Order: sequence, then C-alpha cells, then structure tokens
Amino acid sequence: MATNYTDDIGPMAYPLKMVSQEVVEHMLGWNIPEEHQGLVHEHWRNFPSVSKYAHFVLALIYTCLILASLSGNGIVIWIFSTSKSLRSASNMFVINLAVFDMMMMLEMPLLVLNSFYQRLVGYQLGCDIYGVLGSLSGIGGAITNAVIAYDRYKTISSPLDGRLNRVQASLLILFTWLWALPFTILPAFRIWGRFVPEGFLTTCSFDYFTEDQDTKVFVMCIFAWSYCIPMLLICYFYSKLFGAVRLHERMLKEQAKKMNVKSLAANKEDAGKSVEIRIAKVAFTIFFLFVCSWTPYAFVTMTGAFGDRSLLTPVATMIPAVCAKIVSCIDPWVYAINHPRYRAELQKRVPWMGVREADPDSVSTSSGATAQTQNPTAEA
Repeated sequence: MATNYTDDIGPMAYPLKMVSQEVVEHMLGWNIPEEHQGLVHEHWRNFPSVSKYAHFVLALIYTCLILASLSGNGIVIWIFSTSKSLRSASNMFVINLAVFDMMMMLEMPLLVLNSFYQRLVGYQLGCDIYGVLGSLSGIGGAITNAVIAYDRYKTISSPLDGRLNRVQASLLILFTWLWALPFTILPAFRIWGRFVPEGFLTTCSFDYFTEDQDTKVFVMCIFAWSYCIPMLLICYFYSKLFGAVRLHERMLKEQAKKMNVKSLAANKEDAGKSVEIRIAKVAFTIFFLFVCSWTPYAFVTMTGAFGDRSLLTPVATMIPAVCAKIVSCIDPWVYAINHPRYRAELQKRVPWMGVREADPDSVSTSSGATAQTQNPTAEA
C-alpha cells in the first residue's frame, strides 16, 4: 500500500492527494465490498488490478461483438424461420444454433456494464446470471454442433431414407436443451459447483480453483460432458460422413468404368458442388470454429483444477472467453458465405448487403434442361 505524504503541505494537499490515489497499486478485488469478498478466489488477489483502459477496450470489443451477433444471428433466425425454401428439418438445427449464439450474446451487455464499473454489478446474483447464460449457450451450442454432424451424416449417407423429419428434429432440439440444463442448474443453485468471477473479475464461470475433491470431480465431469462427448460425437459422425462420400464416389467411378464413360455426372464441376456437400462443408467449418473457441477454455479450466495455476493470469483467462464470443458471431456468417439457398434469400430480402447468388432451384432446373438437350437420347 502506498504511503500518503500530502497531509501537511497546506493548500496543495488536496490535488496532490488525488494524484497519489491514482498511482496507488491496488490488487484485483480491491473494489469489491467486504461482504462480497468471498466471491474472489485468493489466486486473483496475487495480481495487480487491471487498468481502467483495459476494461474500456474490452467493453469496446464486446460492443462490436454485440452488433455482429445481433445482425448475423438475427438474420439467420429471421430468414431460416420464414423462408419456404429453407424450412426443412435440417435447417431447424441451424436456427437452434443461432438461438444459442444469441443467448451467449446476452452476456455481452453485462460485461460492458461491468467493465465501466470495473467490478461485477449485482455481485453474486449478477455472477449467477452471467454464468447461467454462458453455461446454457456454450454447452447447448456444443451439443448442437454434434447433432448437426449427425444430421449431415444421415442425410448424405442415406439421402432417400436417412433424412430426419420435423418431429425427429424437434425431439433432437429438445435433447440439446435438456443436455445443457444439468451443468447450468447445479452450479446456479450451488447443488454442485458454483459460478465465480474470473479474469478481470467482470466475467463469471464455474469454480475451477477451490481446493477440494468435490470441485475437482465437478470440473472433470463438466469437461467430459460439455467438451469431450460433443467432440467425440462430432469426430465420429464426420468420419462416417466422409467415409460415405468416398464410398459413393468410388461406386460412381466403378460404374462409369463399366459403362465406358468418363463420368456419370452431366456436369462434373456442378456435381462436386451439390447443396448437401456444401452444407456439410459449412457444418465442418463450424466444428473447426468450435474447436478453436472452446479448446482454450477447456485448457484454462483443467489447468486451474489440476495444473500450474501461475499460467492463469487475468489476461490469459480472458482470451478464451473473447474467442468463444467471437465464434458465436462468426457462425451465422459462415452460413451466409456457403449456404446457396440462404445466400439467395439474402439477395432477395437484404439486397444492400451485396450478396450475389443465383436461385438454386432455377440453376438446377436449367442444368437439367441443358443436360437433356445435350443428350436427347437419354429418355430412350
């Protein structure tokens, strides 16, 4: 604690006292009232308080992310839920993922407010609200990625009888919400685990620092539930999907060889860019983003519970949180770039965005007509 030498220097005392208060080096958690000090783990008290300018920069970043998430996920929900050409069972999962991403966006205004106060607003209640939104959206988004991978595998490997209907899709969406509930409710009501501040002490996550067996078991369980199981399911279904695609291509080549033709496709380039394969590529891209966003967070939590905690500085623990928020904003734009029908709808409804996409239905019709013209004996 700095010593104040300005008490006995006459009229200059007050302005110099203000300056001396500015240069006092506080430790993290200094501005949290005594009755709420139990929120802050001793680990964070070893670090000097974060500069107010760092808080303001973080608030600015999150403000930009709020706008990106509102526009991107809002447009996805609007277009996918109101467009006839996109109103399929598979696209219900896209809407569900956008809803989870929007829920993650609801955390961001809380962070902006906390950043200007440089502490948690609402203390334990504010922390619980922040933690519930993060847990529900993060775990729900993870398992929704696994469900999308399953849907893509079923659709592409068995295009005739493997497609999910709307009732099955609705049940799977209900499953994603039920999957996210246990590790949201348990820490929120302190039945098992709890939500505590981390990093700059303006965000909250589940407790991974408390030194007891109960906390360590909780961390291991939530790590497996929210990260390992969705990751294994995603890897399994995508490996099966790509195996099915390779098998289909091999069968086409063998059949073409028997028929003494170069390819069975009327237009090889168009055949390689079918709607289903493009959607699968989109889903795989989102899976890759999921890995990039949640792997750092998984590393932080496991390090906090079982590893070298000196690695977990306030800045180091804030980076994974920011990455997760960024990915929730990128997801809808990945669909905008790669989903042909979605791009066509964007061109119709929001032409000022400058999207250029031909109507897939008209393209497929004209391609079929061209193939028929070029091969007039096809019907025979």
